[in-house]
Amino acid sequence: MTVREALNSALDEEMSADPSVFLMGEEVGEYQGAYKITKGLLDKYGPDRVLDTPITEAGFTGIGVGAAYQGLRPVVEFMTFNFSMQAIDHIINSAAKSNYMSAGQISVPIVFRGPNGAAAGVGAQHSQCYAAWYAHVPGLKVLTPYSAEDARGLLKAAIRDPDPVVFLENELLYGESFPIKAEVLDSSFSVPIGKAKIEREGKDVTITAFSKMVGYALQAAEILSKEGISAEVINLRSIRPLDRAAINASVRKTNRLVTVEEGFPQHGVGAEICMSVVEDSFEYLDAPVERIAGADVPMPYAANLERLAVPQVEDIVRAAKRACYRSS
Repeated sequence: MTVREALNSALDEEMSADPSVFLMGEEVGEYQGAYKITKGLLDKYGPDRVLDTPITEAGFTGIGVGAAYQGLRPVVEFMTFNFSMQAIDHIINSAAKSNYMSAGQISVPIVFRGPNGAAAGVGAQHSQCYAAWYAHVPGLKVLTPYSAEDARGLLKAAIRDPDPVVFLENELLYGESFPIKAEVLDSSFSVPIGKAKIEREGKDVTITAFSKMVGYALQAAEILSKEGISAEVINLRSIRPLDRAAINASVRKTNRLVTVEEGFPQHGVGAEICMSVVEDSFEYLDAPVERIAGADVPMPYAANLERLAVPQVEDIVRAAKRACYRSS
C-alpha cells in the first residue's frame, strides 16, 4: 500500500464512520486533491462534506476551528505546510489554547494535514520543516508518519482525537509503497499517539528519525551492519507528545545516540531529544550525542546545493561511526 492510498483510505473510513468528519482545503474536491489524497471523496460524500475553499488559509482555517468548537471534526488540508503560516494564529491561539482557556469546556477536535519539509526544487519558501515549530506549542499534538501503516493508523487516531492535531506528511513519500499486515486494513485500526516504533533493533548505537528521514536511517543502518555496527532505528511517529521513555530505553541499551531531522538545527527536534537523554540517561552515554539536521540556511534552489542542505544517508553513517569511535 502506498502512503497516498493509506491516507485516502483512512479519510474515507473515518468519514463513513462519523458524519461529523468533513474535509476542507484548496482543490480537495473537484480536483481530487493537489496530491490526490482526497481522490473519490467528493463523489462519495458530496460538497457539504468535501469543501473546496478559496486560496485563503487564514479564512478557511478559522472556519474549521469554529466548526470544531461546535462539535464537528474538520480535517483541514494545506497544499503545503508552508502555507499554514497564513493561518498560524488560528492554529496556535484559537485551536491549541481554547481547551485550557475555557477550563476544559471547549474541545477542538480538528486535524491540520498536508505535506511538510523539503520536496525537490521548490526553493526556500516551500521547503521548511514545521515539526519543531508546532511541537513548541502546548495544546497541539504533532504527528509525523513515515510508512503506510503510520499514515493510516496515525491519521485515524488524529481524526478521533479530541484535541487539535498537526499532521505532517511528506510529499516525496506519497508514492512510496510499504508492506502492511492484515490488521492494518481493519477499519478499527489506529496507531497510538505518543508512541515511537523501533523499526530496526540494534545494540551499538541508537538513531532517532521521523518522516522521510526514517528511510534514510534504515539505509544507513544497513550500511553500518556491513561494517560491524549494529544500529537501532527509532521511528518517532509523534513529535508532541514525544516518546521519551522509548528513546531513553534504547540509549540505555546502546549507550550512543544519533538524532536525524530535515529541519533547521537550532531549537530543533534533535536538540529536545538530546536534552531528554542528558536529563534522564546521561550516565549511560559512552560518547557525545551526534545531531544531524538540515543546514542552517534558507533552502537553496539549485539542485546540487539543495542536496547539501538536507541530511543524506552518508551523513548518518559518518555520525554513527563517530559515536562508535570508528570514523576513519
